[in-house]
Amino acid sequence: MADFTKLDVWRVAHAFALSAYRLTGTFPAAERFGLTSQIRRAAVSIGANIAEGCGRFHKGDQARFLQMAKGSAKETRSHLMIARDLGFMPAKEQQMADVQLERLERMLSSLIRTSRSS
Repeated sequence: MADFTKLDVWRVAHAFALSAYRLTGTFPAAERFGLTSQIRRAAVSIGANIAEGCGRFHKGDQARFLQMAKGSAKETRSHLMIARDLGFMPAKEQQMADVQLERLERMLSSLIRTSRSS
């Protein structure tokens, strides 16, 4: 697989991780070890798993790490919904993040299909 920094999906994941840090920066201090940490770790995990998959030689390993990245995107979505419902972030911000995550999930699904078929 290509150098991960050249993959559009990794670039989108990287940009989203930066956004996640900004989004959670306004959360209550009491959530520093709760949702703030969970959201940040899950968001960072998306790009990290893409990068790790690129370092694997076997297509099955690559696909497995891409699937983990997709799972981290879903985890992030779930955490952001909880944050919204607790009033830690406006619904509009959560919806915008959700759109970015849906795009990431579609990109990952496409790359998983490509990885498995080649």
